[in-house]
Amino acid sequence: MSEPDSTVDSTPSRFGRLLFATGLAVLAVRNLTNLEGRIAYADAKGVPSADSLVPAASGLLLGGSVGIGLWKLPKLSAASVIAFFAGVTPVMHDFWAVDPESRGEELTSFLQNLALIGAAVAFFRRACEN
Repeated sequence: MSEPDSTVDSTPSRFGRLLFATGLAVLAVRNLTNLEGRIAYADAKGVPSADSLVPAASGLLLGGSVGIGLWKLPKLSAASVIAFFAGVTPVMHDFWAVDPESRGEELTSFLQNLALIGAAVAFFRRACEN
């Protein structure tokens, strides 16, 4: 049995978690405070039951971000963030299926979400180590 790794509680680790969590929480709150617009956009993208899925997905992101920020239930929290982005990214940012004028913006959003998934996977892995 190895000794617990204290780096999860180091200042840089806490700061990184808080930056990541704050950014995600703001995204989730923006979704929740503009539900009509987010639901309309999801409807336009062909998301079934968008009126239910958009608030549920935004709640998943909010819960996951708070959990990562506080490092409470970190595996579940990171998995929630991963699930949010894995579900949302290919549907909402389908750069391969949009007109050339929208392609660049959708590709940028897709790649940003991939980076966020990568960070959430790293947090998940870190939570599994402790």
